[in-house]
Amino acid sequence: MTPRRVRTDLVRQYVITGGRNRPSRNTHALELVTLVTATGDRPVAELEPEQQRMVRLCRGGYLSVAEVAGHVRLPVSVTTILLADLIDSGHMVARKPPPVARPTDLDVLEKVLDGLNNIL
Repeated sequence: MTPRRVRTDLVRQYVITGGRNRPSRNTHALELVTLVTATGDRPVAELEPEQQRMVRLCRGGYLSVAEVAGHVRLPVSVTTILLADLIDSGHMVARKPPPVARPTDLDVLEKVLDGLNNIL
């Protein structure tokens, strides 16, 4: 019989977030497409390992919350809580996603199409 291998990298999500299921302050409404980046001017030694990975990952530029969650292999809910903590501590900054585009007026599209047909 072969010895059973126990994975030591498995940690319950509530342990990672300190038992929280939402950010401690509701000042950062992070969406999946919200872009975050590391400020680079704060020490990371006092951070939890997951937060250290997030800061290192985002030092190269902006990543979306969904991308960060994928890279660190944590659920989006856990990632959002940790990122909000990092924003509160000044380790990260967030940029709101671009606004939703307004639908173009059908009249404008018809004029463009007519103009293209006249050229051809």
